[in-house]
Amino acid sequence: MITVSNVVKAYENEKIVYPELTFLDGRSYILLGASGSGKSTLLNMIAGVTQATQGEISIDGVDITKQPQSIRNSIRTHKIGYIYQDFKLIEDMSAEDNIRVLEMCGIPAKNLDSIASELGISDKLKRRVRNLSGGEKQRVAIARALVKQPEIILADEPTGSLNYEIGNVIIKKLIECTKGKILVMVSHDTRLTGYFDEAIDLGRGVEAGA
Repeated sequence: MITVSNVVKAYENEKIVYPELTFLDGRSYILLGASGSGKSTLLNMIAGVTQATQGEISIDGVDITKQPQSIRNSIRTHKIGYIYQDFKLIEDMSAEDNIRVLEMCGIPAKNLDSIASELGISDKLKRRVRNLSGGEKQRVAIARALVKQPEIILADEPTGSLNYEIGNVIIKKLIECTKGKILVMVSHDTRLTGYFDEAIDLGRGVEAGA
């Protein structure tokens, strides 16, 4: 379970005040809101990449805002799979090598073959990423997040660079492959809300005065 309580992210001349949020195991959530409402920032704070200015973000009862960066890094590495809009794949490497990249950090790529099959990329694993379509690249990025079998999947606009039809297919596959986990996805597309257990609108976001 993830809880977000009294969280504020402050910048020089503005701040983002977040509502009280709870993300339960086995459920999927889509975060909506205007540009600047802090959707991606919230994902980064949950992942321990960005520190909240105040408030608490707890993962399974551990307030990560009070932990040193080394502990936040460890939680992200072992408990969280992060999916990016721009894929963050190494173009000259094969799809399989991109998926296995965490093995260099000692984290095995578990069930790679079955995950690749579920995502429909079994026949793409030996291809260089630069030769894949946008939809195929996103599936590789999803597989990379899933093979370490994380408890939490954070997805930042994973279909933002894809057309609506391909994006729909990707979202359906993502939902299917993350059953039993916490899935939190950022999107600006309200048409996708029907796929998720809960839609959360962060509203207008930024307030004046830090």
